[in-house]
Amino acid sequence: MDGPAILLMGPTGAGKTDIAVELAASLPVEVVSVDSAMVYRGMDIGTAKPDAATLARAPHHLVDILDPAERYSAGRFLEDARAAVAGIVARGRVPLLVGGTMLYFRALQSGLAELPAADPAIRRQLDERAGREGWPALHAELSRLDPEAAARIQPADRQRIQRALEIVALTGRPASARLRQPLRTGTRGGDLRIVLAPADRVAMAQRIEKRFLRMMELGFLEEVRRLYGRGDLGPDLPSMRSVGYRQLWEHVAGREDLEGAVGRGIVATRQLAKRQLTWLRAEPGAEWVNALEKGASAQIRERAVRWLDAQG
Repeated sequence: MDGPAILLMGPTGAGKTDIAVELAASLPVEVVSVDSAMVYRGMDIGTAKPDAATLARAPHHLVDILDPAERYSAGRFLEDARAAVAGIVARGRVPLLVGGTMLYFRALQSGLAELPAADPAIRRQLDERAGREGWPALHAELSRLDPEAAARIQPADRQRIQRALEIVALTGRPASARLRQPLRTGTRGGDLRIVLAPADRVAMAQRIEKRFLRMMELGFLEEVRRLYGRGDLGPDLPSMRSVGYRQLWEHVAGREDLEGAVGRGIVATRQLAKRQLTWLRAEPGAEWVNALEKGASAQIRERAVRWLDAQG
């Protein structure tokens, strides 16, 4: 990634997008979304994507660039983000990278761990075994071979279980060992790293629940019904595994009542926020701002102005 950048990171529901839009309105920055779900068209309410009017005022790079039937990866994000950042720098402006997909942030700053390419033969074997034994059984096997990876992966997450077992089969080593490579030692210097996060965990949990219920009022369920009705999407796709979408998909498919799906969606969102905070605590040189403070936006703007002035 060329040129210094502002990184506005934080857990889901912290209010990053609103602050990014405010910064873009008054500072020489352009927003690059660092979000694995906002890349998909038609997934608007459940991702808290800025509406059309907001995007017209403050365009976001890497929003609405894919159909939900397509697969996206950290590697592809890295290519897309580097191209977007190069264009921003060429225009004499500063990239403002905003989001909560921490693997993407790590890729931008430190690169990606080198992992082997997919092996179709091994994947067929794993698919056949899953057909006989079920993915939870393969998840149990992963718990023996790579406990660290298994702890991060749900027992029904077919794609991630398959990939983790594939890496073990190809390399003889767990995927988590490769992902622990000291990439953070190569973190870029010169960037302004800001973490926007609620200081009170209880308040964060309440905020997440309120936000999810507000999404339901805005038509989140109808959005998922439209996606389900297309007929070409399924729960194995990365898009439909996004938090909230995965749980409501089960309701629309008739496998979960609405109250249970909403409850599980709220719990899953809280769990996501906790995982994001775990990543963020390891972020070197980050300046933390309490998302619950009324002056959080002004505090971030003031810090960004000082940093921009120092860039000359």
